[in-house]
Amino acid sequence: MVKSKEMLEIRWHGRGGMGAKTAALLLGEAMIHQGKYIQAFPEYGPERRGAPVTSYNRISDNPIKIHYGIKEPDVVMVLDPTLLQTERVREGLNEDTILIVNSKMQPEEIKKKFNINAKVYTVDATGISEEILGRNLPNTPMLGALVRVTGLIDFDTFLKAVEERLKVKYKENIVKGNLKAIKKAYEEVKGL
Repeated sequence: MVKSKEMLEIRWHGRGGMGAKTAALLLGEAMIHQGKYIQAFPEYGPERRGAPVTSYNRISDNPIKIHYGIKEPDVVMVLDPTLLQTERVREGLNEDTILIVNSKMQPEEIKKKFNINAKVYTVDATGISEEILGRNLPNTPMLGALVRVTGLIDFDTFLKAVEERLKVKYKENIVKGNLKAIKKAYEEVKGL
């Protein structure tokens, strides 16, 4: 669970095409439905599929007046575990930070292998997305893990908000697949 504080800051790390930007936007929209103030924005390097991408969320009960990247996040979401090797992903981690990694590894293995002093959780979001969606698109399963670990929003309320948003752009089978992937990751996240 996330400690209560004035503003929650989340940093997402992925690669172009993995959905880090979309995940941040979906989370932000769900939190707006809860009456929260939010920011959800990406930061790009070279815009191409496979290039590292960072996205951010800020969530607060009060208007948010800062507009820059997050250096000391409360939560770090890692959609591509190969990015754990980079300093950028580990920047600002401390013993209170929640780190959720898309990996088959156990949380203790991640902590030891990458010398991480944070609260580590893992979920096989790639495996879930390949099984349910037919391709490596770990963003929505990672959202399920985030909601479970943080308790940030009621799970059913979150699912409803995501469903409403996805229905605007996608066919029913894609929406249902994403909701199923979110539910499976919510159930399977390790480190609780």
